[in-house]
Amino acid sequence: MFDWNQDPHRRYNPLLREWVLVSPHRTQRPWQGQVEDADAVSQPGYDPECYLCPGNARAGGVRNPAYTSTFVFDNDFAALKPDTKPDRFEQGMLVAETEPGICRVLCFSPRHNLTIANMEPADLRQVVDAWVEQFRELGARPGIGYVQIFENRGAMMGASNPHPHCQIWSSGTLPNEVATEQAAQRAWREQHGTCLLCEYAKIEQAAGLRVVEENEDFLAVVPFWAVWPFETMVISKRHMASIDALSGPERDGLADILRRVTSRYNRLFHVSFPYSMGFHQKPTDGEAHEEWHLHVHFYPPLLRSATVRKFLVGYEMLATPQRDITAESAAQRLRDV
Repeated sequence: MFDWNQDPHRRYNPLLREWVLVSPHRTQRPWQGQVEDADAVSQPGYDPECYLCPGNARAGGVRNPAYTSTFVFDNDFAALKPDTKPDRFEQGMLVAETEPGICRVLCFSPRHNLTIANMEPADLRQVVDAWVEQFRELGARPGIGYVQIFENRGAMMGASNPHPHCQIWSSGTLPNEVATEQAAQRAWREQHGTCLLCEYAKIEQAAGLRVVEENEDFLAVVPFWAVWPFETMVISKRHMASIDALSGPERDGLADILRRVTSRYNRLFHVSFPYSMGFHQKPTDGEAHEEWHLHVHFYPPLLRSATVRKFLVGYEMLATPQRDITAESAAQRLRDV
């Protein structure tokens, strides 16, 4: 067999049914470059200028309540609107149609200077409970076909406010990535009679090379087919299609594994690590969707230090995603911290 620590090769992503080019010979020790701390800006526990802090006015003029735990509100500048009327334009290959939906913001805590990595487990469990509640409530609404929970962490990822929060966008149709993953999981189940991610989790647990964190309920790995240098995926050990199927102990387990993963990220380059994180789970169309397996993607942009980023440019935009750092070496680096 070829040496995947030395030889250029392609790796297959069964969730997206796409390939990624790996060029490990271009950098044998990805952490040997300069590792400098980014200029950290100390955040207060409360910021009178923050539109997400308790009691403060938001950009739209609405004043937040003096909340003491999680706080959810409809996004003042939502990308989707619930009162959008159905309509469609079609002229040959030019097709457009309206997309109704509801966008919300979920503040994790009243404290302005927290992140998932340094929240108390009990407080993070409340965030998980809020995610479940929002998934159920939004998913039960007529015309809502999917609920996307995601967090952009850090200014590098476009987060406009450092206050700990995430967004929840619910739409009438399936987003592209979700539709692609659904088709792949459904095809796998029809062909093999098993769950794609259940089988993948067994492979990763047995190999151990790409495992970053693990508890009784969840497994965190650098996927074999990862594109981003320190990309990770959190997979539920028990087969379930969505977050609302989590038991009480599993909710604690999810809070625990998210805290562990983000803590390792922070220690890697001694900085509050930026990332985009999001849940992928079944649509909310009332079907069971046994092909779906709940998982969480972390896509962090940092490459060699707190200030050296990875961009998808050139060949990666025009041809195929490419990486130099192997998934195995990235997982080892995360385990080492």
